[in-house]
Amino acid sequence: MARWVYGFGGGKADGTGAMRDLLGGKGANLADMASLGLPVPPGFTITTEVCTHYYANGRQFPAELKSQVEAALAEIGRVAGKAFGDAADPLLVSVRSGARASMPGMMDTVLNLGLNDAARVAIAEATGDARFAADSHRRFIQMYSDVVLGIERHEFEDILDHEKARRGAAEDVDLDAAALEATIARYKAHVIEATGKPFPEDPREQLWGAVGAVFSSWMNARAITYRKLNSIPEAWGTAVNVQAMVFGNRGDDSATGVAFTRNPSTGQRAIYGEFLVNAQGEDVVAGIRTPQNVTEAARIAAGATAPSLETVMPAAFARLRDTMALLERHYRDMQDIEFTIERGKLWMLQTRNGKRTAAAAVRIAVEMAREGLISREDAVARIEPASLDQLLHPTVDPAAKRDVMATGLPASPGAACGAIVFSADDAESAARAGRRVVLVRVETSPEDIHGMHAAEGILTTRGGMTSHAAVVARGMGKPCICGAGGIRVDAAAKTMVAGDMTLREGDVVTLDGSSGEVLVGAATLRRPELTGEFGELMGWADSARRMKVRANAETPADAKAARGFGAEGIGLCRTEHMFFDADRILAMREMILADDEAGRAAALAKILPMQRADFAELFTIMAGLPVTIRLLDPPLHEFLPQRDAEIAEVAKALGASEERVRRRVAELHEFNPMLGFRGARIPVRYPEIADMQARAIFEGALDAAARTGAPVEAEVMVPLVLAAAELEAVKARIDAAADAVARERGERPRYTVGAMIELPRAALRAGEISRAAAFFSFGTNDLTQTTLGLSRDDSGSFLPTYVAKGLLPADPFVTIDAEGVGELVRIGAERARAARPGVKLGICGEHGGDPASIAFVDGVGLDYVSCSPFRVPIARLAAAQASLKRKPASSA
Repeated sequence: MARWVYGFGGGKADGTGAMRDLLGGKGANLADMASLGLPVPPGFTITTEVCTHYYANGRQFPAELKSQVEAALAEIGRVAGKAFGDAADPLLVSVRSGARASMPGMMDTVLNLGLNDAARVAIAEATGDARFAADSHRRFIQMYSDVVLGIERHEFEDILDHEKARRGAAEDVDLDAAALEATIARYKAHVIEATGKPFPEDPREQLWGAVGAVFSSWMNARAITYRKLNSIPEAWGTAVNVQAMVFGNRGDDSATGVAFTRNPSTGQRAIYGEFLVNAQGEDVVAGIRTPQNVTEAARIAAGATAPSLETVMPAAFARLRDTMALLERHYRDMQDIEFTIERGKLWMLQTRNGKRTAAAAVRIAVEMAREGLISREDAVARIEPASLDQLLHPTVDPAAKRDVMATGLPASPGAACGAIVFSADDAESAARAGRRVVLVRVETSPEDIHGMHAAEGILTTRGGMTSHAAVVARGMGKPCICGAGGIRVDAAAKTMVAGDMTLREGDVVTLDGSSGEVLVGAATLRRPELTGEFGELMGWADSARRMKVRANAETPADAKAARGFGAEGIGLCRTEHMFFDADRILAMREMILADDEAGRAAALAKILPMQRADFAELFTIMAGLPVTIRLLDPPLHEFLPQRDAEIAEVAKALGASEERVRRRVAELHEFNPMLGFRGARIPVRYPEIADMQARAIFEGALDAAARTGAPVEAEVMVPLVLAAAELEAVKARIDAAADAVARERGERPRYTVGAMIELPRAALRAGEISRAAAFFSFGTNDLTQTTLGLSRDDSGSFLPTYVAKGLLPADPFVTIDAEGVGELVRIGAERARAARPGVKLGICGEHGGDPASIAFVDGVGLDYVSCSPFRVPIARLAAAQASLKRKPASSA
């Protein structure tokens, strides 16, 4: 018989921490903690295989599941000394999700399950605390109705708020037993009104309703969105964990909280967490009450007046501190734990590797390596390369004017400017339209995830550092400020008010996620300097990687940024980008519109000194590192005048009539310019263009070498090559230009000539082409277009559908199509090396900064990748991880 249920508790467990795929992350870790002898309430895990069966069989459970669940319930009761469904001393349970990858807040939870009117009376009598029993029952009805019956949570909050107002109660805890029992009656009446059926009183009916709801939540909208954003396969499914309830709402000697073994925002080695006295877990994360600091040091640093857990429950705090230290050593990573204290006794409800900002991840990895907890290779492998993008986001310039509207909790660092919007849907719509927005909410819920993803930053007026908004924003790398209580938000009116200041939808604010300040207007932002632990980690990564990392750059600013981020040269300088300045575009247009070679030569003579100075500056900045300069590539029509004023200006410069210019523009028109007169075809027809560019490169290289005293390595790249003879014809002109410069200067420039492989034919004939090419650079942007028959500019309307339906594993313009484009890269590399051993091979498309693509081309054996300057750190780390994956796993 198949096994669907695994128990844990009482110092033992059926499963282990290694069974994450079957038990989910939460179930595996609960089994681990139970086996370690930690105080874990007894429970059992229904495996992820049940989830798979559930969806494959019309949302039906396996036949054997019911009997296995009954046996597991009996074992919980034996350990806890209670019985599920017993009228005299009932066992209450929680029902929680638990996928193998952490998905905080994305799926559903039900607490206090097993309560009904009879059980409430029994618990009140057994504990002598009628208020506690009524409060637990009230919470259960509200949560179960939301999760299982589909009644919106706010409908019950409205009933509760009305009861508080009627009785003059400020907080939930101010309501006595009688008030809570009255609330329960109104809750039940509302359930009948909303569903036409009474609230279920049978504990087993409640249990199976909750289990089904948790499995169903695997396919809710927020879970689907989260999986897409975090590349979590739908096929993984979720487990369900059923666990004996422990109660943080038993009175002033009880509490519940969330804590991290290190600060998830900064990485500081100190307990970071919040708790509430006389509360249950959802109170902490929902922001309903203002949570208190776990440690006294954190309370003092925050300037909070409410006492810390360390002060109010010192014995329980000491046990918590020791347990957290043990768990961090055991898992060798920062832990995010949930705990409850019932009548002074500590219970551990969950542990998992904590979500953290990129800055915190780097600091934690480096410090753990220094501490000897993990190896340096472990530290490098542990950081998600794409997350480093967070470190490159702007911060508020310290010199900027700060018009502070309000201050909240600095929940996720970084800075963001944008127009304020008050709903997740509006944030998503604005982002689609290309507008930068800041999402402002009283508090966020999992249903807001699409808007949080779309927004530049998130601001909430409620909630603490472990609220939903804080946790999700940190995981996304979004600046976030929580608990800005000085702001009143009216979502219906679309206003936010602080004191006598009112902002409306569309007004611009700046969030300083590092200080918690909300600034009016768009403050000046600046990019951070990457030093300290980041530099140390990058040093370890550079020691581990095989591939070089270059940058795509054609301006001095880009080249300097690339050097600052550790680029080992320029892998792509697009010369056409240098011609769009106002003082250059006219000369370029003169050249294109000229009727003969003499006219083109006259225009090129104007362009030559501009290009020479550009190249000299790039060579100087790169100080001897290789610089690959691509000859003019795009269709010439991109430079042509379109507006009447531009046509008149060019006509005047050429001494020609406007009509003649219009005719020339018409002659150069192309129906499919991406496959038209561009790339190598330009110097084949107009070799004087290549002559000028080659001369500018070589003269610039010699000028830079004379200026710096360092030799310059120039790599001249011919784009869109389709045949060996074509490349040889262009190379002959380049070599002739080098000879001419050598004669004139008395010094021969150092250079190589290579080809940009962007056509399937070029990849297939790479062996022949390599005869004339000292290097290849695979231009995977255009190679993707020409291989898949897709236009990068036009495919955005349907590619997401292909990915969503599983027809493509990813957007091929983001992650290389390994089976098609990747196979051509592999073939091209193999044939080039067979014909010319030692040929240098790289890629310079957008894929050069994509971690998955970098891993692929590392496997192919390319020598380097080239990407945008601000993705260089990502590429360095991804290349290191690709190298490490080929080595045996290290140990700490």
